Amino acid sequence: MKHTEKKPTSGVTVPSWRRIATAVVMPACLISAPLAHAEPTNFKVDNEHFSMVFEIMHIGYAPVMGMFREIEGDFVYDEETRELSSGKLIFKSNSVFTNHKKRDEHVTNKDFLHSSRHPDIVFTVTDFSATGDNTGQVTGDLAMLGQTNPVVLDVTLNKSAVYPFGHEEYTLGISAETSLKRSEWGMTYGLDGDMVGDEVTLRFGFEAIKQ
Repeated sequence: MKHTEKKPTSGVTVPSWRRIATAVVMPACLISAPLAHAEPTNFKVDNEHFSMVFEIMHIGYAPVMGMFREIEGDFVYDEETRELSSGKLIFKSNSVFTNHKKRDEHVTNKDFLHSSRHPDIVFTVTDFSATGDNTGQVTGDLAMLGQTNPVVLDVTLNKSAVYPFGHEEYTLGISAETSLKRSEWGMTYGLDGDMVGDEVTLRFGFEAIKQ
C-alpha cells in the first residue's frame, strides 16, 4: 500500500517523520537550557533592630542575662538557591549590658572580655546548610580574646518582604541561637567552685536590609 502524507490546513505538506523528530527535539532543548536564578545579594544588618542576648549560670542559682548594644555586620545571600556565600558580625565587647554597672565593669575587664585589649568579638561565616523550608545551620569562626574556634548557629528566616514603613527596603527577619563553652577561648575566671558557669547560651534576633 502506498504511504500518503496528510496535509495540514495551511496547505503545506509536513512529513510525519519530521513532526516526530520535532516533538522529540523540543523537550530536549528545554531540558538543556540554563535555568535562571537569583543573584547573590548583599544584606546589611540593621543595628536599630538587632538584639543578642546571652545567659550564663551564676553559682547555680539563676542565669545572669545580658546583651551587646553595639554591633555591625553584613552577609551575601541568594534567596533562590539558598546559598550564604559570606558574612560577618562584629560585637563591640565594651558595649555589654547586664543591668548592673559594677558587673558590666567586671565583665569588660581582664577576667572576662578584656575589652581594652580585645575591643571586637567577630563571627565570620564559613558554611551554611538548609535544614527546612525556612531553617538552616550557619557554621562560622568566632574570634574572641585572641582565639578563634568554630561555632554552629541554628537559624530561622522569619520573614522576607519589603518593609511596610520607614526605609521601605526589602528586608530579611532572622532568629538564631547557639551555645558554647567560654573556657575554649581561655575565659576561665570563676570556673572553680562553679561560681560562674562555663556554658553560655546566645540568642539573636535581627533585621537585614537589602543593599
